[in-house]
Amino acid sequence: MKTLLLFFTLNISSQIIAQSSIISGKVLDGKGLCIAGANVYLQGTYDGSTTDDTGGFYFKTSETGSQTLLVSYISFETFTMVGDVKFMKDLVVKLREDVNTLDAVVLSAGTFQAGDNSKVNVLKPLDVVTTASALGDFVGALQTLPGTTTVAEDGRLFVRGGEADETQIFIDGIRVFTPYTPTTNNAPARGRYSPFLFDGITFSTGGYSAEYGQALSSVLLLNTIDEPDQDKTDIGIMSLGATLGNTQKWNNSSLSVNGSYINLAPYNEIFPNRNNWIKPFEVFSGEAVYRKKYNSGLLKLYTAYDNTNFELIQEDINEPEGVSFKLKNNNLYFNGSYQGALNDTWNMFGGLSYTIGNNDLSIIDMIINDSETGIHAKLKFKKHFSNRFKLNFGAEYLASHFEEKFSDTNPNQEIYGYDNNIAATFVEADIFLSKEIAFKAGLRTDYSELFKSFDLAPRLSLAYKTSKSSQLSLAYGNFYQNPSSDILKFNQDLRAQNTSHYILNYQYNADRKIFRAEAYYKDYKHLVKYDTEYTQYDSNYNSSGYGFSQGIDLFWRDSKSIKNVDYWVSYSLLDTKRDYRNYPVEAQPNFANTHNLSIVGKYWINDWRSQVGFSYAFASGRTYTNPNTSGFLNEKTKAYNSLSINWAYLISPQKILYASVNNVLGFKNINGYQYANTTNANRVFESRALQPAADQFFFVGFFWTISSDKKSNQLDKL
Repeated sequence: MKTLLLFFTLNISSQIIAQSSIISGKVLDGKGLCIAGANVYLQGTYDGSTTDDTGGFYFKTSETGSQTLLVSYISFETFTMVGDVKFMKDLVVKLREDVNTLDAVVLSAGTFQAGDNSKVNVLKPLDVVTTASALGDFVGALQTLPGTTTVAEDGRLFVRGGEADETQIFIDGIRVFTPYTPTTNNAPARGRYSPFLFDGITFSTGGYSAEYGQALSSVLLLNTIDEPDQDKTDIGIMSLGATLGNTQKWNNSSLSVNGSYINLAPYNEIFPNRNNWIKPFEVFSGEAVYRKKYNSGLLKLYTAYDNTNFELIQEDINEPEGVSFKLKNNNLYFNGSYQGALNDTWNMFGGLSYTIGNNDLSIIDMIINDSETGIHAKLKFKKHFSNRFKLNFGAEYLASHFEEKFSDTNPNQEIYGYDNNIAATFVEADIFLSKEIAFKAGLRTDYSELFKSFDLAPRLSLAYKTSKSSQLSLAYGNFYQNPSSDILKFNQDLRAQNTSHYILNYQYNADRKIFRAEAYYKDYKHLVKYDTEYTQYDSNYNSSGYGFSQGIDLFWRDSKSIKNVDYWVSYSLLDTKRDYRNYPVEAQPNFANTHNLSIVGKYWINDWRSQVGFSYAFASGRTYTNPNTSGFLNEKTKAYNSLSINWAYLISPQKILYASVNNVLGFKNINGYQYANTTNANRVFESRALQPAADQFFFVGFFWTISSDKKSNQLDKL
């Protein structure tokens, strides 16, 4: 019996040994160097080992047939091999570097990002509202970046020689049709939307993705917060009005609501300005964001409403009694989006926005009623083939309707307007050849129902990592945009305006320091021309205008060298000329500065529990036409200067006292000149300087947060 038992034992053991297979080989990197410590194992089993100092591995397995061998090591892509274990001997495995690591190349030409998900943050979300000159406006903060032009009396974004309407703004990837508050001449507009609900910003000054169209110069992408951290209430009492916000957070959903009321009447009583206010600026605004998390996706519903009204009399050299101006505006914006994963490699996004805005204006004896509605629908998909190849494609539809009713001393009312519907498709691929080289190639198609035209817009960008901390980038893009409302309401027999961007970028990012240098060239075609002083119904219009813009942008940010100090410096050199609108010759437009310099600094003082900051802006003079001398846009204003300071003091962890002064030194800036329509007795056209309504602006506010952790405050909003 013992002999029989011994026989069976030896027989079973010999079968097990006979069934065991040896898996062996060596693991190398892309340069052929050995990798020690890599994990090598059969998927779904306990069989495996780690590589030794020579990169070698060796282990036995009792598994048979087809199996999956995995080899993994930090900063490298996991290697996968499927085959019969009998043939997994003396393998030579070469691992490729993981292109998703923090030190991998980034496609960044023409793009500034602020957000926790970005590898390279030129700005932080906090910067949008702590910059002294911004006054809590995200547009004001972005005007401290290179590529922007200082047009103080306007307030909107002018980018690299482009007009303000050449920059389009998107919230969660969906278009905003009316992004700025209405205003009057020589008074800067502000962005309508509160920065409090955004945690990510991408500001592209050129060469942007094929996903975005109808923007000749720039796109600004604002992303709302995906998920708040807790319930809280924010209260603000300011020299201009008051704000109130509340956030409620549940297991899989949340709701944030903000409201504000601004009235400049008390401020104007204390600090009078150059305007004769009959009814000072007053605005009520409210916003709400609802978020719902699902197993594989996120739904966001965002809505914003504001009501603005004011009335004033402005000085005018041709109107001894001044020009009366009265405005009432209502604006509603809705944005809904869903993004989620369809499976491990497919993602989808769907979004819809709706805008309706109404302006009731009274200018002297003219009554103008504008109504604008806009709809943007987008559907896109993203396929993740691997870390090295991703495909993004989709389609969108933009529909807008504009109508203007005009009447004056003539009893007959005139009506102008248009419908502008555009269908577009886009496809774009991100391809990483290695951790050092990557490129993005895309194509966008736009069909304009208004012009019955079909446009193709290719986009391409390339990035090469020159060292661990630096890289070079190139970008090219072709962009189309239909003319603005002030033209289309009178004439639609035109074509889409066009520009091509060429960008060369160098970037250094290491040890909390960032340096960017970017050179660019823009070629404009098919700009609109007309033959009257202003756009009007009987003007002759055509699309023969053209122009160019070229320059160099420099940016340096350092939050390491000086303790508790964070600062950045921006400089832009701009050379641009156009022959468009009513220009008789090609000339530098009056919204363009040749030189723009911005310096921003912030300092945290522990002993004072305070953050103090400053922002300095310099811009060389802008062109204007002096009719007393020959030529067009033949002279320039004096340079623009402004130094702003701010101070945030923590009374307690959740209570903050905040103060700021814009143009603290009181520089007497001049935005341009207005000339009389006729000459005086000496045959000279008299003039007056166009100055800001006020040389300085003062702001004081108290902000109180009530939250469950008793620590949160609004310092990130100031």
